[in-house]
Amino acid sequence: MEWIDATVPIRAGMIVYDGDPAVALDRVQSIATGGICNLSRLGFGVHTGTHVDAPVHFIEGGAGVETIPLEALMGPALVVDARDATADFDRPTLEQMAIPGGTERLLFRTSNSRLWDLPHFSPEFLGLTADGARYLLERGVRLVGMDYLSIAPMGNPAPTHLALLGAGAVILEGLDLRQVEPGAYELRCLPLLVAGADGAPARVLLRPLAD
Repeated sequence: MEWIDATVPIRAGMIVYDGDPAVALDRVQSIATGGICNLSRLGFGVHTGTHVDAPVHFIEGGAGVETIPLEALMGPALVVDARDATADFDRPTLEQMAIPGGTERLLFRTSNSRLWDLPHFSPEFLGLTADGARYLLERGVRLVGMDYLSIAPMGNPAPTHLALLGAGAVILEGLDLRQVEPGAYELRCLPLLVAGADGAPARVLLRPLAD
């Protein structure tokens, strides 16, 4: 089966989280103007597009992105269909979703996905609450992904991030799951190896697992 790219491309003018640095992509050398090659300069925040969060993002003195274990970023993953949800994902909501036991990597496909079609950042996205995060940790989830630019509800990001990052779980944000049907997948998530960084853009690929 073919791999599905669930990565949001990094480009100038793209949507970023409110207050984050905008993406700047400049051609600093050009064949058209006499250069021997084309050479570009790219500037952006480390939480741009599809990315992972490192503990130091919310924990002073925490570890950087280079410490995230590769085995947490690769392996079986479950994409859950939460497109009918109208409120943030708290413990009672997650209990009703009947997430199978043994799920280590959980990706939420929600109504957030429609927000990628907008030309601007929208604060009207669903997130995972702190008690919802603790519920997933109790069930053994070690990676949680969301289909917009934050795992946490708008306006109150710290509790959810602290619950997950403090427990060593991986936060994967900014997924594009519009072309991904709910179900079981093989996940490949490879963030840029930026030593000491509080996050890093990642290429995320999904391949359906055979029944």
